[in-house]
Amino acid sequence: MKSVTIDDVAKRAGVSIGTVSAVINEKNTVGPETRKGVLSAIKELNYRPRGSARILKNNQPGNNSISLLIRELDNPFYTAIAMGVIEYASSKGYLVIIASSEGNHKSEEMITQSFSGKDVKGAIIAPVLEGTAEIEHLFRLRTVNFPFVLLENVRGIQANVVSIDNTKAMKVAMKYLIDNGHSRIVHFAGPDHASHAYERIDGFRRAYSESHFAYSSDMIVPTGAHLEEGHRKCLEYFQNRSRDDFPTAIVCYNDLVALGVMAALTEMHIRVPDDISVVGNDDIPFSRHIPVQLTTVRAPMFELGRKAAEILIRNVESLETLPIENVVLNAELVVRESTRALVTNAAVQSLESYKPLFQPSLQGNVK
Repeated sequence: MKSVTIDDVAKRAGVSIGTVSAVINEKNTVGPETRKGVLSAIKELNYRPRGSARILKNNQPGNNSISLLIRELDNPFYTAIAMGVIEYASSKGYLVIIASSEGNHKSEEMITQSFSGKDVKGAIIAPVLEGTAEIEHLFRLRTVNFPFVLLENVRGIQANVVSIDNTKAMKVAMKYLIDNGHSRIVHFAGPDHASHAYERIDGFRRAYSESHFAYSSDMIVPTGAHLEEGHRKCLEYFQNRSRDDFPTAIVCYNDLVALGVMAALTEMHIRVPDDISVVGNDDIPFSRHIPVQLTTVRAPMFELGRKAAEILIRNVESLETLPIENVVLNAELVVRESTRALVTNAAVQSLESYKPLFQPSLQGNVK
């Protein structure tokens, strides 16, 4: 089977090539019914518009490119994902173009609009969630049949997704702390533009609801995703708090926040884990190369990137529309030096019960 061309779409829709081009580029010179017919033809034929590099021969370097759009360039979480994407893409002869929105919705929208012009064949996207317009640009990609894979669910859009079960992962970390005698736990939560933040808050709440302790909203401390934010928010949180009112443990949105929290606690002469236990999320390399190694939830970041690239390239190369895939990878709790048990007997029982959870679980569930 040969690749579908813009001429094929024009013939199917009964219009000129210029009309198809106008629909793809969202020009207002095409009437609603004609536009509807062209979009229907695009979907039926599984046509993928190509960008300015369409004159290149298929065997020329750079013609097979995909993009990885991340949220934070300085976050090692995305570095590990990128390595997984690059490994698989390279094995299939694809180059990977990496861009970062830096958590800015407008930047993400502008980057996605440039995909066709750069002749990018598909994209892996860590979406920025912000306001009511958060998915309009993703709908545009769907409209022109541009292949993409999301790294977290976006409500309201049907798309391929590869993600981590953040709610379950947080519940595992919380259960470990509660089983080890911790009752006063706070969560330094992530940014509003990340669904991971809401999923981890949900896991935190659920863990409390399944225990005999009461949950209250002041246990959630809005923080962010960066080390500096964790450091600053920790100093603010403890500024006017007496030692009798200290939490026994802090669970952080990610390891960067946790490292900032630990640095701030040290500045305030609060010992980790003697005074307060600290738990992170992601298991970035820094977490195990610090004086007090960080207890954290290990996310299969490399596998996440590799699986996303596999699904994307499969869709790019298919001449037919493929079923949507939703792959969920499991994380695992890694206990190190930044946490301690407050009740010895409970600690022994807890560690025994958690042994199965320490085993890697990287098999995704396709829904």
